Amino acid sequence: MKQQNESMIYDEKVLRPANGWAVLILSILAYIAATVGTVLCAIAMENGNIGGIVGFVACVVYLCIGWIWWLGIKVIRPNEAVVLTLFGKYVGSIKSEGFFFVNPFCISVNPAADTAVHARVSQTQPISALTGASASINVTPQNKKVSLKAFTHDNEKQKINDELGNPIEVGIIVIWRVKNTARAVFNVENYKLFLSTQADSALRDVVRCYPYDAPGTEDKSLRGSSAEIALQLKEELQERVEFAGLEVIEARITHLAYAPEIAAAMLQRQQATAIIEARQKIVDGAVGMVEMALSRISEGKICELDDERKAQMVSNLLVVLCGNRDAQPIVNSGSIY
Repeated sequence: MKQQNESMIYDEKVLRPANGWAVLILSILAYIAATVGTVLCAIAMENGNIGGIVGFVACVVYLCIGWIWWLGIKVIRPNEAVVLTLFGKYVGSIKSEGFFFVNPFCISVNPAADTAVHARVSQTQPISALTGASASINVTPQNKKVSLKAFTHDNEKQKINDELGNPIEVGIIVIWRVKNTARAVFNVENYKLFLSTQADSALRDVVRCYPYDAPGTEDKSLRGSSAEIALQLKEELQERVEFAGLEVIEARITHLAYAPEIAAAMLQRQQATAIIEARQKIVDGAVGMVEMALSRISEGKICELDDERKAQMVSNLLVVLCGNRDAQPIVNSGSIY
Protein backbone atom coordinates (compact mmCIF):
# COMPACT_ATOMS: atom_id res chain seq x y z
CA MET A 1 0.00 0.00 0.00
CA LYS A 2 2.85 2.36 0.82
CA GLN A 3 4.54 1.69 -2.53
CA GLN A 4 1.24 2.27 -4.32
CA ASN A 5 0.75 5.65 -2.62
CA GLU A 6 4.30 6.71 -3.44
CA SER A 7 3.76 5.82 -7.10
CA MET A 8 0.71 8.09 -7.18
CA ILE A 9 2.73 11.14 -6.09
CA TYR A 10 3.87 13.22 -9.04
CA ASP A 11 7.17 15.06 -9.01
CA GLU A 12 7.09 18.52 -10.51
CA LYS A 13 9.04 19.05 -13.73
CA VAL A 14 9.82 22.69 -14.50
CA LEU A 15 9.91 23.45 -18.24
CA ARG A 16 12.11 26.00 -19.99
CA PRO A 17 10.03 26.67 -23.13
CA ALA A 18 11.05 28.64 -26.20
CA ASN A 19 10.52 32.37 -26.59
CA GLY A 20 6.99 33.03 -27.78
CA TRP A 21 7.84 36.26 -29.58
CA ALA A 22 10.14 34.49 -32.05
CA VAL A 23 7.50 31.90 -32.89
CA LEU A 24 4.79 34.57 -33.21
CA ILE A 25 6.88 36.69 -35.59
CA LEU A 26 7.92 33.68 -37.69
CA SER A 27 4.32 32.43 -37.94
CA ILE A 28 3.11 35.86 -39.07
CA LEU A 29 5.88 36.04 -41.67
CA ALA A 30 4.95 32.54 -42.81
CA TYR A 31 1.33 33.62 -43.21
CA ILE A 32 2.40 36.62 -45.27
CA ALA A 33 4.64 34.39 -47.40
CA ALA A 34 1.82 31.86 -47.86
CA THR A 35 -0.56 34.64 -48.95
CA VAL A 36 1.94 36.00 -51.47
CA GLY A 37 2.75 32.46 -52.63
CA THR A 38 -0.93 31.74 -53.19
CA VAL A 39 -1.21 34.76 -55.51
CA LEU A 40 2.00 33.92 -57.39
CA CYS A 41 1.06 30.24 -57.75
CA ALA A 42 -2.39 31.23 -59.04
CA ILE A 43 -0.72 33.40 -61.71
CA ALA A 44 1.61 30.50 -62.58
CA MET A 45 -1.37 28.15 -62.90
CA GLU A 46 -2.97 30.50 -65.45
CA ASN A 47 0.25 30.36 -67.47
CA GLY A 48 0.08 26.55 -67.51
CA ASN A 49 2.86 25.91 -65.00
CA ILE A 50 2.29 22.53 -63.32
CA GLY A 51 4.50 23.45 -60.35
CA GLY A 52 2.16 26.31 -59.61
CA ILE A 53 -0.62 23.83 -58.78
CA VAL A 54 1.49 22.12 -56.12
CA GLY A 55 2.60 25.44 -54.65
CA PHE A 56 -0.99 26.77 -54.67
CA VAL A 57 -2.28 23.71 -52.78
CA ALA A 58 0.58 23.91 -50.25
CA CYS A 59 -0.02 27.61 -49.59
CA VAL A 60 -3.76 27.16 -49.18
CA VAL A 61 -3.27 24.26 -46.78
CA TYR A 62 -0.86 26.33 -44.67
CA LEU A 63 -3.30 29.24 -44.60
CA CYS A 64 -5.92 26.85 -43.23
CA ILE A 65 -3.82 25.17 -40.55
CA GLY A 66 -1.10 27.72 -39.84
CA TRP A 67 -3.01 29.13 -36.89
CA ILE A 68 -2.30 25.91 -34.95
CA TRP A 69 1.09 27.32 -33.96
CA TRP A 70 -0.68 30.07 -32.07
CA LEU A 71 -2.26 27.50 -29.76
CA GLY A 72 1.18 26.87 -28.28
CA ILE A 73 1.68 30.48 -27.19
CA LYS A 74 1.34 30.92 -23.43
CA VAL A 75 1.31 34.16 -21.44
CA ILE A 76 2.38 33.64 -17.82
CA ARG A 77 1.95 36.46 -15.32
CA PRO A 78 3.96 36.77 -12.08
CA ASN A 79 3.15 34.13 -9.45
CA GLU A 80 1.29 31.97 -11.95
CA ALA A 81 2.00 28.51 -13.34
CA VAL A 82 0.68 26.31 -16.13
CA VAL A 83 0.56 22.51 -15.85
CA LEU A 84 0.79 20.91 -19.31
CA THR A 85 -0.21 17.45 -20.52
CA LEU A 86 0.35 15.94 -23.95
CA PHE A 87 -2.24 13.32 -24.92
CA GLY A 88 -2.91 12.59 -21.25
CA LYS A 89 0.73 12.48 -20.14
CA TYR A 90 2.24 15.06 -17.81
CA VAL A 91 5.07 16.88 -19.59
CA GLY A 92 5.91 19.66 -17.13
CA SER A 93 4.99 22.98 -15.56
CA ILE A 94 5.86 26.54 -16.54
CA LYS A 95 6.46 28.70 -13.46
CA SER A 96 8.39 31.61 -15.01
CA GLU A 97 6.68 34.80 -16.05
CA GLY A 98 6.83 35.78 -19.70
CA PHE A 99 5.69 34.99 -23.25
CA PHE A 100 6.46 31.37 -24.21
CA PHE A 101 5.83 28.78 -26.90
CA VAL A 102 5.14 25.11 -26.19
CA ASN A 103 3.84 22.17 -28.18
CA PRO A 104 0.50 23.34 -29.67
CA PHE A 105 -1.10 20.03 -28.72
CA CYS A 106 -0.27 20.44 -25.03
CA ILE A 107 -3.31 21.14 -22.82
CA SER A 108 -3.37 23.17 -19.61
CA VAL A 109 -4.87 21.23 -16.68
CA ASN A 110 -6.44 22.54 -13.48
CA PRO A 111 -9.35 20.45 -12.11
CA ALA A 112 -9.98 23.02 -9.37
CA ALA A 113 -11.05 25.54 -12.03
CA ASP A 114 -13.55 23.05 -13.48
CA THR A 115 -15.06 22.45 -10.03
CA ALA A 116 -15.43 26.20 -9.45
CA VAL A 117 -17.28 26.64 -12.76
CA HIS A 118 -19.67 23.78 -11.99
CA ALA A 119 -20.38 25.30 -8.58
CA ARG A 120 -21.28 28.66 -10.15
CA VAL A 121 -23.61 26.95 -12.62
CA SER A 122 -25.39 24.95 -9.90
CA GLN A 123 -25.93 28.12 -7.88
CA THR A 124 -27.35 30.01 -10.88
CA GLN A 125 -29.75 27.38 -12.24
CA PRO A 126 -32.33 27.48 -9.38
CA ILE A 127 -32.66 31.26 -9.79
CA SER A 128 -33.63 30.88 -13.45
CA ALA A 129 -36.10 28.13 -12.57
CA LEU A 130 -37.83 30.27 -9.95
CA THR A 131 -38.12 33.33 -12.17
CA GLY A 132 -39.19 31.32 -15.19
CA ALA A 133 -36.48 32.94 -17.31
CA SER A 134 -35.29 31.07 -20.36
CA ALA A 135 -32.06 33.02 -20.75
CA SER A 136 -28.88 31.00 -21.03
CA ILE A 137 -26.41 30.91 -18.15
CA ASN A 138 -23.28 32.92 -18.81
CA VAL A 139 -20.21 31.20 -17.47
CA THR A 140 -16.86 32.93 -17.51
CA PRO A 141 -14.06 31.11 -19.35
CA GLN A 142 -12.19 28.62 -17.23
CA ASN A 143 -8.80 29.78 -16.03
CA LYS A 144 -6.53 26.75 -16.30
CA LYS A 145 -3.60 28.52 -14.68
CA VAL A 146 -2.52 27.64 -11.16
CA SER A 147 -1.94 30.65 -8.93
CA LEU A 148 1.23 30.60 -6.82
CA LYS A 149 0.13 33.55 -4.69
CA ALA A 150 -0.53 33.29 -0.97
CA PHE A 151 -4.19 32.62 -0.15
CA THR A 152 -6.13 33.19 3.06
CA HIS A 153 -8.55 30.46 4.07
CA ASP A 154 -11.02 31.38 6.81
CA ASN A 155 -12.80 28.33 8.18
CA GLU A 156 -16.25 28.61 9.65
CA LYS A 157 -16.68 28.34 13.41
CA GLN A 158 -16.82 24.75 14.61
CA LYS A 159 -18.16 23.27 17.81
CA ILE A 160 -15.49 20.98 19.29
CA ASN A 161 -15.07 19.39 22.73
CA ASP A 162 -11.84 20.31 24.47
CA GLU A 163 -9.74 17.98 26.61
CA LEU A 164 -12.16 18.33 29.54
CA GLY A 165 -15.20 17.63 27.36
CA ASN A 166 -16.47 21.21 27.34
CA PRO A 167 -18.06 22.22 24.01
CA ILE A 168 -16.33 25.28 22.57
CA GLU A 169 -16.55 27.23 19.32
CA VAL A 170 -13.28 27.55 17.41
CA GLY A 171 -12.42 29.27 14.15
CA ILE A 172 -9.05 29.35 12.40
CA ILE A 173 -7.41 31.22 9.56
CA VAL A 174 -4.86 29.53 7.29
CA ILE A 175 -2.41 31.32 4.99
CA TRP A 176 -1.20 28.94 2.29
CA ARG A 177 0.11 28.68 -1.25
CA VAL A 178 0.73 26.07 -3.94
CA LYS A 179 4.27 24.71 -3.72
CA ASN A 180 4.18 21.70 -6.07
CA THR A 181 1.89 22.28 -9.05
CA ALA A 182 1.99 18.66 -10.23
CA ARG A 183 0.79 17.30 -6.88
CA ALA A 184 -1.85 20.02 -6.54
CA VAL A 185 -3.34 19.20 -9.95
CA PHE A 186 -2.96 15.41 -10.20
CA ASN A 187 -2.99 14.08 -6.62
CA VAL A 188 -6.31 15.65 -5.53
CA GLU A 189 -9.46 16.71 -7.36
CA ASN A 190 -9.67 20.20 -5.86
CA TYR A 191 -6.76 21.32 -3.72
CA LYS A 192 -8.75 24.22 -2.23
CA LEU A 193 -11.51 21.95 -0.92
CA PHE A 194 -8.86 19.46 0.17
CA LEU A 195 -7.16 22.14 2.27
CA SER A 196 -10.47 23.17 3.84
CA THR A 197 -11.32 19.59 4.83
CA GLN A 198 -7.87 18.91 6.24
CA ALA A 199 -7.95 22.20 8.17
CA ASP A 200 -11.18 21.10 9.89
CA SER A 201 -9.71 17.70 10.74
CA ALA A 202 -6.40 19.09 12.02
CA LEU A 203 -8.20 21.68 14.16
CA ARG A 204 -10.31 18.99 15.83
CA ASP A 205 -7.28 16.81 16.56
CA VAL A 206 -5.37 19.70 18.15
CA VAL A 207 -8.26 21.18 20.16
CA ARG A 208 -9.13 17.83 21.72
CA CYS A 209 -5.65 17.64 23.29
CA TYR A 210 -5.90 20.87 25.34
CA PRO A 211 -8.36 22.44 27.79
CA TYR A 212 -9.98 25.76 27.03
CA ASP A 213 -8.26 27.42 29.97
CA ALA A 214 -5.97 26.34 32.80
CA PRO A 215 -5.81 29.22 35.33
CA GLY A 216 -3.32 28.97 38.14
CA THR A 217 -1.28 26.21 36.48
CA GLU A 218 1.56 26.01 34.01
CA ASP A 219 -0.27 23.54 31.75
CA LYS A 220 -0.83 24.52 28.13
CA SER A 221 -4.31 25.66 27.15
CA LEU A 222 -6.06 26.96 24.07
CA ARG A 223 -6.54 30.37 25.62
CA GLY A 224 -3.18 30.80 27.33
CA SER A 225 -0.79 29.12 24.87
CA SER A 226 -1.84 30.61 21.57
CA ALA A 227 1.67 30.65 20.06
CA GLU A 228 2.37 26.99 20.87
CA ILE A 229 -1.07 25.92 19.66
CA ALA A 230 -0.62 27.84 16.40
CA LEU A 231 2.75 26.17 15.77
CA GLN A 232 1.37 22.70 16.44
CA LEU A 233 -1.66 23.41 14.26
CA LYS A 234 0.59 24.54 11.41
CA GLU A 235 2.78 21.43 11.64
CA GLU A 236 -0.24 19.12 11.82
CA LEU A 237 -1.89 20.75 8.81
CA GLN A 238 1.35 20.86 6.79
CA GLU A 239 1.79 17.12 7.25
CA ARG A 240 -1.73 16.52 5.97
CA VAL A 241 -1.55 18.75 2.85
CA GLU A 242 1.99 17.75 1.79
CA PHE A 243 0.40 15.10 -0.43
CA ALA A 244 -1.41 17.86 -2.36
CA GLY A 245 1.73 19.96 -2.87
CA LEU A 246 0.58 22.82 -0.63
CA GLU A 247 2.62 24.89 1.81
CA VAL A 248 1.06 26.21 5.02
CA ILE A 249 2.60 29.58 5.83
CA GLU A 250 0.60 30.26 8.99
CA ALA A 251 -2.32 28.70 10.85
CA ARG A 252 -3.79 30.55 13.81
CA ILE A 253 -6.95 30.44 15.92
CA THR A 254 -9.04 33.58 15.36
CA HIS A 255 -12.17 32.74 17.37
CA LEU A 256 -12.32 30.91 20.70
CA ALA A 257 -15.36 30.87 22.97
CA TYR A 258 -17.50 28.51 24.97
CA ALA A 259 -20.56 27.13 23.23
CA PRO A 260 -23.79 29.07 23.93
CA GLU A 261 -25.33 26.26 26.00
CA ILE A 262 -22.56 26.45 28.64
CA ALA A 263 -21.35 30.02 28.15
CA ALA A 264 -23.47 31.42 31.03
CA ALA A 265 -22.35 28.71 33.47
CA MET A 266 -18.70 29.12 32.51
CA LEU A 267 -19.01 32.87 32.93
CA GLN A 268 -20.29 32.41 36.46
CA ARG A 269 -17.45 30.00 37.12
CA GLN A 270 -14.90 32.50 35.88
CA GLN A 271 -16.49 35.24 37.95
CA ALA A 272 -16.41 33.06 41.07
CA THR A 273 -12.77 32.17 40.45
CA ALA A 274 -11.90 35.84 39.98
CA ILE A 275 -13.74 36.80 43.20
CA ILE A 276 -11.95 34.09 45.18
CA GLU A 277 -8.56 35.18 43.87
CA ALA A 278 -9.35 38.82 44.65
CA ARG A 279 -10.50 37.91 48.17
CA GLN A 280 -7.32 35.96 48.76
CA LYS A 281 -5.21 38.96 47.80
CA ILE A 282 -7.33 41.24 50.02
CA VAL A 283 -7.01 38.92 53.01
CA ASP A 284 -3.25 38.52 52.51
CA GLY A 285 -2.86 42.28 52.34
CA ALA A 286 -5.10 42.86 55.37
CA VAL A 287 -3.18 40.35 57.51
CA GLY A 288 0.09 41.99 56.54
CA MET A 289 -1.25 45.43 57.48
CA VAL A 290 -2.51 44.13 60.85
CA GLU A 291 0.88 42.61 61.61
CA MET A 292 2.58 45.87 60.67
CA ALA A 293 0.20 47.89 62.86
CA LEU A 294 0.75 45.69 65.92
CA SER A 295 4.51 45.69 65.44
CA ARG A 296 4.58 49.48 65.07
CA ILE A 297 2.54 49.94 68.27
CA SER A 298 4.76 47.51 70.15
CA GLU A 299 8.03 49.00 68.86
CA GLY A 300 6.94 52.59 69.46
CA LYS A 301 5.60 51.73 72.92
CA ILE A 302 2.49 53.73 72.13
CA CYS A 303 0.37 51.69 74.52
CA GLU A 304 0.34 48.32 76.20
CA LEU A 305 -2.31 45.94 74.85
CA ASP A 306 -3.20 42.65 76.43
CA ASP A 307 -4.22 39.63 74.37
CA GLU A 308 -7.91 40.46 74.54
CA ARG A 309 -7.38 44.02 73.27
CA LYS A 310 -5.06 42.76 70.53
CA ALA A 311 -7.70 40.28 69.39
CA GLN A 312 -10.32 43.02 69.33
CA MET A 313 -8.01 45.33 67.40
CA VAL A 314 -7.22 42.59 64.88
CA SER A 315 -10.92 41.89 64.44
CA ASN A 316 -11.74 45.56 63.85
CA LEU A 317 -8.89 46.05 61.38
CA LEU A 318 -9.86 42.96 59.39
CA VAL A 319 -13.48 44.11 59.21
CA VAL A 320 -12.39 47.53 57.96
CA LEU A 321 -9.84 46.21 55.44
CA CYS A 322 -11.83 43.22 54.11
CA GLY A 323 -15.32 44.75 54.04
CA ASN A 324 -17.12 45.50 50.79
CA ARG A 325 -18.33 48.88 52.10
CA ASP A 326 -16.64 51.75 53.83
CA ALA A 327 -16.60 51.31 57.61
CA GLN A 328 -18.47 53.80 59.81
CA PRO A 329 -16.23 54.39 62.83
CA ILE A 330 -17.70 54.94 66.30
CA VAL A 331 -15.67 57.29 68.49
CA ASN A 332 -15.48 56.29 72.14
CA SER A 333 -15.29 59.45 74.26
CA GLY A 334 -14.78 57.58 77.49
CA SER A 335 -12.15 55.18 78.71
CA ILE A 336 -11.24 52.27 76.52
CA TYR A 337 -11.71 50.08 79.57
